[in-house]
Amino acid sequence: MLDGSQRNLTPAVQAPVFPGTPNEFITVLAHFHRAEIARMAGWRDRIDRTTNWAITVVAALLSVSLSTPTAHHGVLLFAMLLVLLLLVIEARRYRFFDVYRNRVRRMERNYFAQVFAPAPDTSDDWVRALGEDLRRPLFLIDLRRAMARRLRRNYCWMFLILLLAWLVKTSTTAPPEDSVRLRLVQSFGEWLGNAAIGPVPGWIVMLVVAGFYAWIAVASLRRPESQGEMAFGNVHV
Repeated sequence: MLDGSQRNLTPAVQAPVFPGTPNEFITVLAHFHRAEIARMAGWRDRIDRTTNWAITVVAALLSVSLSTPTAHHGVLLFAMLLVLLLLVIEARRYRFFDVYRNRVRRMERNYFAQVFAPAPDTSDDWVRALGEDLRRPLFLIDLRRAMARRLRRNYCWMFLILLLAWLVKTSTTAPPEDSVRLRLVQSFGEWLGNAAIGPVPGWIVMLVVAGFYAWIAVASLRRPESQGEMAFGNVHV
């Protein structure tokens, strides 16, 4: 138990003080805007790191696969799996980034833009929407759409490079008498034989690769949606 002197040293818990003047409100808004920019920049940096990892994986495994004729094409398929894993990780990070970007852009579009160039069609609903977002934060896009956006920006080119390298690797072979000199395959059956991975037949490997790249093509070439911040300008990550 605390005696009287100890109880007097205990700090009192007071209700939060809300801004009561325009100057106080502007100060609160400026600090909040700076804090949300820091959050957004932190997740943006995480997105860049994942992209750098993916580029490093592609470069390293391309070097391993194409440096010698005897290297197996499965190295390139493994690279595709690793880049897909990094794409999923980056899409998850992008969903967090999109939440904080939406807050920053909501303030910039509805408050700071009005300071510099007032527009008559701007309402005060953005303040209520921002408050609800702070009370109950929700993701604005699902994982599928986030993956499609990152594919269109960066990853489709990495997957395309890996596909071209895989086609070169499976469509060329080294004669038994000369393991250094390469030649193109002479028939479709020989190509299927090159595409096989252990007990897995080449036609199954080709079907899996074709289906995977069909999904990449659909996700990359689909018309970008005009939702959220995508509806305001075209300067987006």
